[in-house]
Amino acid sequence: INIWATIIMLKRILIISVIALFFLWFFESDARHVLTLESIQSHHALLIDWKNENPIAMVSLFFVIYTIITMLALPGAVVLTLVAGAIFGLFSGLLIVSFASSIGATLCMLLSRYVLRDVIQRRYGDSLQAINDGIARDGAFYLFTLRLVPLFPFFLINVAMGLTPIRVWTFYWVSQLGMLAGTFIFLNAGQQLADIQQISDIWSPSLVFAFALLGIFPLLAKKMLDILKKQRVYKGFNKPKSYDYNIIVIGAGAGGLVTSYISAAVKAKVALVEASAMGGDCLNTGCVPSKALIHSAKVAHIARNAAHAGVETSDVTIDFPKVIKRIQDVIKKIEPHDSIERYQSLGVNVFQGYGVIINPWTVEITDKSGAKQIITAKNIVLATGAEPIVPDLPGITTENHLTSETMWQAMASWQTLPKRICLLGGGPIGCELAQAFARLGSDVTLIEKMPRILQKEDEEVSDLIKEALTKDGVQLLINHEVTRLETVNNEKQIIVKFEGETKSYAYDILIIALGRTSRLKGYGLENIGIDVDKKLIVNDYLQTKFPNIYAVGDVVGPYQLTHAAAHQAWYAAVNSLFGLFKMFKVNYKNLPWTTFVAPEVARLGLNEQEAKQEGINYEVTTYDWSDLDRAIGDDCAYGFVKVLTEPGKDKILGVTIVGEHAGDVMAEFVLAKNSKLGLNKILGTVHSYPTLSESNKFVAGAWKKNHAPKKILDILQKINAFARK
Repeated sequence: INIWATIIMLKRILIISVIALFFLWFFESDARHVLTLESIQSHHALLIDWKNENPIAMVSLFFVIYTIITMLALPGAVVLTLVAGAIFGLFSGLLIVSFASSIGATLCMLLSRYVLRDVIQRRYGDSLQAINDGIARDGAFYLFTLRLVPLFPFFLINVAMGLTPIRVWTFYWVSQLGMLAGTFIFLNAGQQLADIQQISDIWSPSLVFAFALLGIFPLLAKKMLDILKKQRVYKGFNKPKSYDYNIIVIGAGAGGLVTSYISAAVKAKVALVEASAMGGDCLNTGCVPSKALIHSAKVAHIARNAAHAGVETSDVTIDFPKVIKRIQDVIKKIEPHDSIERYQSLGVNVFQGYGVIINPWTVEITDKSGAKQIITAKNIVLATGAEPIVPDLPGITTENHLTSETMWQAMASWQTLPKRICLLGGGPIGCELAQAFARLGSDVTLIEKMPRILQKEDEEVSDLIKEALTKDGVQLLINHEVTRLETVNNEKQIIVKFEGETKSYAYDILIIALGRTSRLKGYGLENIGIDVDKKLIVNDYLQTKFPNIYAVGDVVGPYQLTHAAAHQAWYAAVNSLFGLFKMFKVNYKNLPWTTFVAPEVARLGLNEQEAKQEGINYEVTTYDWSDLDRAIGDDCAYGFVKVLTEPGKDKILGVTIVGEHAGDVMAEFVLAKNSKLGLNKILGTVHSYPTLSESNKFVAGAWKKNHAPKKILDILQKINAFARK
């Protein structure tokens, strides 16, 4: 790889050197004096005679010279265009110059692409991403506009376009079409070559202004097409003359609450509609209760293993009703953050009822008494969340299983912890619950049909968590496929298939944690033509097929995380309220997430398996927590920090941390990546001793050691040796 990189670099240097020498020759010789208006006018008759005597040779030579001058951006292209009009005539000259200029411009673009693009994109790729996306989508429109406006030097356009992903064929035909009008004007003027005093006379201010207006036309045409598309989408719906609200938000989970908060903060009039409890899944059946349960399980685990730390405890017993009461108390303490009273105090009108979309601007709300109310808004934001996936297994009924959502209500009636709990699904939710119940004292069986748990993580992460769960008493059944549920002699059994063999496992409680699917039905989406049988489709701005209807959170994904929903909420609020002035594409590049098993698994950006799947080159630097002082002192010296960087650079592509409080330790990397700071900056940051966050500095130090400048160090060694004499 290094050899090929060196060869490519040498080729680029050679090309730049040849071009530089050609420029030097051109400006130091008499060649530049030949391509002036005065020189051409003095040789006008001679050029006409030569063309009449050798037409093919004249056309060929002229074509080659024009192409080279355009390719290298040498002065003289305008004069040569006048010459073409004078000696070839208007239409023949148009044919020759049109193709020569377009081919020359394309060659110039390709030179720029070969010599400069990789260097520029590596250094400024993130900053140029929006431009690259715009060119990939609408490059033809932008290029055509630039070609029509003579204020922009064509050479700069050629070089700049070479740095973008525009297709070569698109660049060629758009250039040829876009330069026709300007070429025509100069060719026509060239027919009166003897009468031209100076080139600026041809390109008058009024003509430049006219071309500028013409250049804007493609963008105006595109805007008109967008307007027509919108009108087609809204065909058949009657738009209100005025609106009750700026935004109606349906769903008061994380996405809906943050959308409402931001919108109200900028003084928009907001309606928030929620049929169930405020706070959504996260507060009531997800993040909050599950982390409270995990905490109780962690306390039990520490108590059972306290003896080695010099703390003697009697037998640990679990008072499960108290565990449940604490979970409920935690929810009640957090509830005010998401309450109706708080949001009304912020200026949000909260409606307790079921919202159904009647048309793209109208929502009908039905409260618990059955009373209906209709409100309108310029924009609607869907934040309806997701619901657990329940497989259609033989023998499954609503009574013989729980989900990660329904289990909390059922647990409130348990006087003791169930002896045998079976969990389906080896993803984050399944692993978290399996470990928690096992630590509390249940016999837990976790069934996963894939070859390993936590499929989205790297293999060594899965292996480490598998070891941790097994150590805590979880029976892991990997590569096991559930075929049916049965009841035999009043005993519940789950039947699985493994390597062609059928096995049965008895259980008291079955919890299904196989992921979540968008909650789409019942909100009137089908009435306005939005497909509810599949995942809700939105664009980069979180807009559905109706530009004024946005979607955020679990209902749209791609990350079903509370902070992802809050992240999307900013874009939905700002785009819906201020999209007329500026639209923002949602960006997930710096979104972290954590799986709250012990040890925790925190992720940011790419991991190795994703980088390989996407064909991205990377380097890996790892630091093992077994060497971390604070981890040793806290009996949590297991886990690691793994950082992916660009080859030879400290730019962070992704981070995986496995260890105690990994989600908290990750925050420094999130800030660094979001601020485009590399590992050198983390290495130069002072970290308190002893802390778990020192691992971040140590992994940065390991990267630095691997990239130590050996030649410089050899020189320094010699200098120091000399200083000792």
